[in-house]
Amino acid sequence: MEKKKEADFTLDLRGESCPYPVIYTLEALESMNKGELLQVITDCPGSFRNVPEEAKAHGYTFAQEPVKNGQEYLFYIYA
Repeated sequence: MEKKKEADFTLDLRGESCPYPVIYTLEALESMNKGELLQVITDCPGSFRNVPEEAKAHGYTFAQEPVKNGQEYLFYIYA
């Protein structure tokens, strides 16, 4: 049985318009240790596509698929 790991860091980007969620997410991941888990919360509709595309392009992996929760989008990304 897979144990759910809690995020090591949370980046709350609600209210930030694109492209800032992507920029801030990549900056945060770069400053983290490999294997740490980053939770990103955003309400920018474009980020639902842009954050995963850019994170994967930079070699990061996701702990789970992105989640749409009402007006918010949640991402769990391993540094």
